[in-house]
Amino acid sequence: MPVSPDELNKLRQQIDGIDSQLVTLLAQRAEITAKVGQYKSQVGLPIYVPEREAELIAKRRVEAEQQNVSPVLVEDLLRRIMRESYHTQNVKYLCANPQIKKVVVIGGAGALGRIFVDMFKRSGYGVTILEQDDWPNADKILADAGLVLVAVPIKLTESIIAKLTHLPLDCVLVDITSTKQKPLAAMMDTHSGPVLGLHPMFGPDVPSLVKQVVVVCHGRDADKYQWLLQQIGIWGGILQHTSAKEHDDAMVFIQVLRHFCSFVFGSHLAGENPDLQQLISLSSPIYRLELAMVGRLFAQSPALYADIIFDNKDSVALLTEFSVKFNQALQLVETKNKGEFIKEFCKIGAWFGDYSKQCLVDSRKLLLKADDDRTLKVDQSPS
Repeated sequence: MPVSPDELNKLRQQIDGIDSQLVTLLAQRAEITAKVGQYKSQVGLPIYVPEREAELIAKRRVEAEQQNVSPVLVEDLLRRIMRESYHTQNVKYLCANPQIKKVVVIGGAGALGRIFVDMFKRSGYGVTILEQDDWPNADKILADAGLVLVAVPIKLTESIIAKLTHLPLDCVLVDITSTKQKPLAAMMDTHSGPVLGLHPMFGPDVPSLVKQVVVVCHGRDADKYQWLLQQIGIWGGILQHTSAKEHDDAMVFIQVLRHFCSFVFGSHLAGENPDLQQLISLSSPIYRLELAMVGRLFAQSPALYADIIFDNKDSVALLTEFSVKFNQALQLVETKNKGEFIKEFCKIGAWFGDYSKQCLVDSRKLLLKADDDRTLKVDQSPS
């Protein structure tokens, strides 16, 4: 028997009431998580505790199954709610080393530098920014620094480091450039005290450091900068330790190749000049994600990505080899050699192994989110 319009209206009112209850519960949860954040700040616990998160999700999935609710839905909701709660917990942080008199961030007015200035201030450190116009007073600014963090463009990093010849011996000198071998060597040559290379694997638009990866390349006197690594952990960052060479070797794939491919893809689209809005409206979720990642590149600093691509010593060799692979694959299409294409496809799949299956699972979540965010021009009545 079909539902009458009046009955449908009553059902919708019930849904509205339940949704309002959800909002109230979320507000209550936010108040509690804020108190949790205050406690963590007082005792120095990290914002992000993976074991606690995994335990919470596992329990709620079991409860969902018992109540005939999709555990996948519950997990998706919880992860989104927890991501928001991490941000409500990050007002203040415990200071891991109160003995540090001053933190100087060179380039602290820049996009990424501002993030670290803010995080250090929230942790109770005295922070001073040193910009280009401040160099006449640099000796005075740096005289009592306990930490100097270099957050300037790649092309300026080594020249800036070369100026830091009179730092206090116990001052920790750190850079956050996306290349590590040359800056780390420059810091080791310039400064006799503790030296550390970091590479934050995130952009300036992150709301917090929770779950953000920071690559650690050790330099000198590691015991003198352990407090800084502890501080990043308190902020919620995930530390990945590697050598400077291993880092740079990996970045040619992680950054250079990926950004260059996005650049060429974007260049080809701009040259062909298709109707962009039509591409978006006709696209599958996976294409919208791919297009979003390409478009994202061109919303950011061209100089930054030029430095990343041009300044890696292995860029030309890797990109040249990539062009060879591209032309080989193109030749298969030109000669209509589907058999060889399938053979190569299977070979590549074997190299990815089980990771490709995990990618299928992970990407499905992203695709569902992309589909949820699609804006339709036709009028859609809510449930």
